[in-house]
This record gives sequence, structure tokens and C-alpha cells, in this order.
Amino acid sequence: HAADGVRNVLPPGADGTANGPELAAFLATGARPTHNDDQLGMYADLLKAPRPFTPQTLEQHFKAAPIGTTAGRDEWGVPHIVADTRAEAMEQLGYATAEDRLFFMDVFRHLGRGQLSSFAGGAPANRAFDALIWSVAPYTEEELKAQTEARPPGFEQEADKIREDLRHYLAGINRYIAEAKLNPLKLPGEYAAIGRPEGPTEWKAEDVVATAAVVGAIFGVGGGKEVETAQALQLARARFGRKRGTDVWRAFRSIDDPEAVTTVRGRRFGYALRPKRPRGVVLPDPGSVEPTELAEKANAPGATSRAVMRPRGMSNALLVSARESASGRPLAVFGPQTAYFSPQVLMEQSVRAPGIEARGVAFPGINIYTQIGHGRDYAWSATTSAQDLVDTFAVPLCDDTHYRYQGGCEPIEVLERTNEWEPNAADPTPAGSETLRAERTKLGLVRARATYKGRPVLLTIRRSTYGHETDSGVAFSRFNDPEQIRSPQDFQRAAGLVPFTFNWFYIDREHIAYQNAGANPLRLRRTDPSLPMAARFAWPGPGDRALTETSTRPEQHPNAVDQDWFADWNGKQARGYGAADNNWSFGPVTRAQLLAGRIKALTAGERKATLPELAEAMAGAATVDLRGDAVLPWALKVLRGRAPELVEKLAAWRRDGAHRADLDGDGAYEHAEAVRIMDAWWPRLVSAVFEPALGKELFDAIAKINELDNHPNNHGDHVGSAWQYGWYGFVQKDLRRVLRRKVRGWPARALCGTRRQCAGRLEASLREAASVPASELYKDDPVCGDDVRVECFDAVWHRPLGGITQPLIAWQNRPTFQQVVEMP
Repeated sequence: HAADGVRNVLPPGADGTANGPELAAFLATGARPTHNDDQLGMYADLLKAPRPFTPQTLEQHFKAAPIGTTAGRDEWGVPHIVADTRAEAMEQLGYATAEDRLFFMDVFRHLGRGQLSSFAGGAPANRAFDALIWSVAPYTEEELKAQTEARPPGFEQEADKIREDLRHYLAGINRYIAEAKLNPLKLPGEYAAIGRPEGPTEWKAEDVVATAAVVGAIFGVGGGKEVETAQALQLARARFGRKRGTDVWRAFRSIDDPEAVTTVRGRRFGYALRPKRPRGVVLPDPGSVEPTELAEKANAPGATSRAVMRPRGMSNALLVSARESASGRPLAVFGPQTAYFSPQVLMEQSVRAPGIEARGVAFPGINIYTQIGHGRDYAWSATTSAQDLVDTFAVPLCDDTHYRYQGGCEPIEVLERTNEWEPNAADPTPAGSETLRAERTKLGLVRARATYKGRPVLLTIRRSTYGHETDSGVAFSRFNDPEQIRSPQDFQRAAGLVPFTFNWFYIDREHIAYQNAGANPLRLRRTDPSLPMAARFAWPGPGDRALTETSTRPEQHPNAVDQDWFADWNGKQARGYGAADNNWSFGPVTRAQLLAGRIKALTAGERKATLPELAEAMAGAATVDLRGDAVLPWALKVLRGRAPELVEKLAAWRRDGAHRADLDGDGAYEHAEAVRIMDAWWPRLVSAVFEPALGKELFDAIAKINELDNHPNNHGDHVGSAWQYGWYGFVQKDLRRVLRRKVRGWPARALCGTRRQCAGRLEASLREAASVPASELYKDDPVCGDDVRVECFDAVWHRPLGGITQPLIAWQNRPTFQQVVEMP
């Protein structure tokens, strides 16, 4: 069976449910339910595996992943659904999902409605989650129901089949719930802890849509920062004058940096670029923008929800074509990153039934089909691409409660969600309540009020996928059907139907392929998607027409078949494919180059790659500090002759690969002091290079959109993901300009000043950083407490979505679920 060529790993383990006695046993003695953590060690210990990797390395750290031929659970606790009818398979899958993830599913269906605090308690993190969801996907129950009945034009029969599958899937969930209400040993122990010993209510189709809204509106979208981008442009022009200010702003904006690393090489795909003579641009009057209360809550600095929802950034994919493979067969090491939870946010499943033959992972509650995994003789995966699906429009006000639309005045619709909570054993937050208030217009959700040329306007955000949370079902149904996927082109056509922003990768016995997907809006000519637009230039909204009529065609998206190799780490898709306005980091320094450089070395000249080598390339990149790898060498060139004792420590770290890792197994990083210096230096270095020229106000405005750094523990989140965004390319370009090297897409004069000026600033900032002790730098971490070692500060923490926790594991920048594939 060709699928025997697939191995995978999904920490911590397949079993995500603990009943009352099991939860009590864990809290008392640490005893765990079977399969709760049996994949955690094999995942975490890959970093310690001897080099070079061998086939035995893969066998030890990735489990075999056949599609089952008999029903039941395998040695890892993965459910294998085998049925003679689709109806039977769907009911069994629903039952198995509830058996493994019932409490987790309940959390997500409440979160998708902005009601997590009402369900689990009023902790600040829960309330931040609610505000975030209500700010991007505030749906009424009627609107959720309408999505369950949607039949996208051209896909009516497939939609009907999906609806029938859903009906049986729900029946399976509700059969388990009914049994759990009669048998407490089947009920997750967390229900008693949150004061709901009666357990969950029945599942319905609307719950699936609410869960899909969390995944789609957070993980599969890009854009929405047009207001901040406009403010940065205005400040740049005020600082440098209109022409130079615009040039400086464009350099930082990095919409299509000529030096950017791209997934597709040698081809250009034009989309969402800045037009030469834009029309319809609205720059709000300076100082007039007042965000709504909900927008401020959802984007509050340090809000836990921001950290938890961002880790999509670790998804990566390494694929090598048949002609570059030692075996003559394509190779793949790929997987998604959805952060680390206990139980895991993804659930593994294997299903074999009429029209379905697949094994892999999916989000519990919307796992009617395997979303990432493999079929009979092919495998697929995804990374978040986050291209621009969200735009901001300036909508004139008639009065405080009405806006101008198509020549008349329309009332602003108000959507309110009131949450009330009581203290419980799991969350002692005192009793309270909160009302979340979203405002909606026919041109999107209201994000702020402002004035434009002295006249009041609403600033609304429109997401092309709003109201289409379930439209990916057709694509996933096809992915799971071996009769539908017989070639790379079949897969690309199916992947192109996904409206959310993902890069999809495919491998079979002979081919590899890539397809970018997402409902890219068909904007009016010469409009600038980076900046707010006048309402009259708005593109048709999600409720106006079908997505197929308002979005670009799949073949217009970046795509390729049998490119020599692919290396993607949520990076730039192709030349000409404009980065979303909330993404200013697609430049010459991105994580993807850590993968690309290693694959280039494996396939250089007459060399051919093997699957263990490709896995080792991924593992090697997983512990590299991108700042030390790609930016530090230029900083040291500028510093030549200055601070020699500090420079040598940093240079030695760089020569050894700039890893943040315990390579010799003694429990400490090999270059811990250099890592500490780098951590303390980076914010000071960025400020030293840019703040004197930009001024604090412009510097801060850009940092508000693109944070200075994305180190392993950004915001105290411990999610592992690092280097997805930051000022790495900005610093490298400017230092190269200081050194008079060739630089494209950057101001002609270095912002850091002359070589002497810049060297002086770098030296002063470096000496200041070197004096900051670890006890100061890594203090007050919510996970590490009094442990102020960088090894703890970096460590990955599995967020408990229930009562069972997991131990910290060493930092590694890699997918949560990962497949290694070489089809025999």
C-alpha cells in the first residue's frame, strides 16, 4: 500500500479526555490516561537524535501511519473508522471525536460565539478570546444556521453530500453525549470543575459553523491594518517630506521586496500591488481615529488571545522533486503549526468508507474530513499564507447611528453579546458580566470612527470570507476521495476552492505540487489595498454574490508542479504577489531561507537528497536564531575593531550555527551567554539603527504594525514559533547600505548614518545590552517563575485546555503535526 510511505507525529498524544476519576488521579499522583502523552517524547527528543539522521531516526521519532483496514483504535489510540456506508462512517467519526475531545469541542463552540467566559469563567484570557472573536466574526444564531444550509453555486450536489455527512456526524456526537449523561465515566472531568456536572448540551450544525469561524477568521486571513499603515505613511511624510517620506514608507512596507525569498521561483503572479496612480485612497485626518471599544479590547497589548492565535506561523514545508531525490521518488517533510495544547488542538483520525480513504488531522468539531494528511497514494499539508483578504473602507456618516450607502442613509446594525460568569473550581474569577458590542454595516464591521477632510466617517473592515466559514468543505471532501485526487492538477483544483489563506503542498509517487488558496477580492482597478479606500470603491461584499464571482481564479494564485524543491515557512509566495498590509516582513531575511539553504546544499551539483537528510534539515533549522544567522554577521562587520571581547562571543556563536540549543545534553545552551547578549541587544540594536532618523513617533507607528522581534517567547507565550515577523530584513538592509554593499528596495542613504556614526551607536547599544543579567532579562515569566535561565524562557509549554498538563519541552521551531513522506 503506497500510504505505507507516510510516518507522522502529533504530540502529546491521541487521548484528549480524562473522566472524573482519571483527572483526580492525575492531580493526586500524576498518573495519566493511556495515550495522553505517548508521542511527546518522540517529538521532543528529535533534537537529541544523533547526526546524521538515518531511516532508524525517522522510525524512532515518527510513527507509522497506515490507513486502517479494521475498525478500532491502534497502538497509539488513533481511531480507525472502517464502514460499508458513508452514513455509518460519519456517525462513528462523530462518536470517536466526542470520545477524544468532547470538552475541547465545547470550549471551541462557545469561543466561536464569543461566549467562552460565560462557559468556562471570566478569566482575562477568556474575555480577551471573546472580544477577539466578536470583533471579527459576530454572527447571530440565524446567520450560523444559514451557513449550514448554504449551497455554493456550481457545487450544489457536493454541498448536499456534505450536509448529509454532517447530519450523521452530529448523530454520532450526540450518541456519545447521551451515553455520557448516563455514565459519568464517559464524561470529561472538567465539566465538574467549571460547575457544569450535567455535561454538554446536544451538538447541532450551528456549532460546527461557530468552530469553523475560529479557525477561518483567525488562522486563515490576512490584512486589516490599513488604518495603521495610513498613519505610518502620514508620519513618514511629515518627517521626511512627501517624496522621501513615501519612499521610506514603501521600503518598510515591503509589499513586493525585490530581495524577498519566495516559494515559487522563476514565475511572477501579480496581485494586491500598489498602483502607480492610486484612486480612492482615504488618509484619515491626523489624530482623528478613535477605535471602537471592542477593537481596543481585541487588540490590547499583551492580550493572551493574540499570543495563542498567532502560532500558525510555525507551519512549514520541505519538498524535493523526484529528479533531486536519491531514490528517484519525491520527498516531503511538512506540517501545520497550531500551537501546543493539552489536549492537542488537532485530532488524528483514519477513515475508510465509500468515497473516503484518508488519515491525518483535523480540528475537532469540524473534522468531518481529514484536513491535512494522506490518502491512498498521495499526501498533503498546508501553511498559512495570510495574503490580503481584508480591506478598510471610509464610510460617510449621516449621523451618529446612520451611514451613507448608495445614496441613502442606513442604520448601523448593533450586535451585542452579554457574558455572565460565576467563580468555579477551575477559574476563581469573581462573578461578573460583560457586554461585547460590535457594529456592522453593509461595507463591513466598524473598527473605528474618524474624520476625513473634517467630515465624520466610519472605518469599516470587510473580510472576503465573512459569512463563508464552511465553504472549505468541498475542497476537504475532495482531498479525502481517492477518485477525485489522481494527479497534482486534481489536487490544485481542489485546493483552489479553499477560501481561507493557505499554501497547500502535495506529493505522490512521481510529483510534488504547490497551490496558494484564498478568496482574494476582485478589487476595482487602481485601488490601493494597503490603505483605506473611499466607500464608493468597495468591492462586492460576501453577502452580495458567490465567492466564485468576487474572487480571483485559482490559476491566478501562485502555483507550481515539480519545481526542483519547495521550502516554505509562511513566507512570500511569489514575485509580484503583494504582502498583506498587516505583514511588513517579506524581505531578504525570513525563516524560509534557513530551510532553502539546507535543501540547496542537499541537492547541489550531482548530490541527491534522502528523506532522513530532509528531516535533518528541518530539525537543524528548528533551533536557529534567525537574528544570529542572517543579521548578526552584518552588525559585526560594522563593528569591526570595536568591543572585541563581546564581538568574539557573538562571532563564535554564529560560527557554530547560531543555535539556541542544548547540543551536548548537559541541560544548558552551548552559547547561553551569547544568546543572552543577543536577546538584550536586539531591541536596543533596532532602536540605535533607526530611531534617530525616523523619530520616536514614526518608529513606534511602524513597530505597532510589525513588532521589532519575534523571539521564541514573545509576549510570554511559550508557543515555540519564532522569527515569523520582525525588523530583521530592515536592519540587514540598512547595515548593508552603511557598508556600501548592493541593496535593492531600500532608501539610497542609510538611516543609521555614516559607517562611523552607525558603528558608534551599535557599540554603545551592545555594551549596554551585555550588562543586562539573565535575572533581569528573563524575569517575571508566567510559566518559568523564578527560573530565569534562557533554556526555560524559550521552552515550549502545552496550554492546558482541561485539567491535565504536560511538562515543558526544549524549544524547537517546527510544526505541531508533522508528516515525513516518500511513497513507495
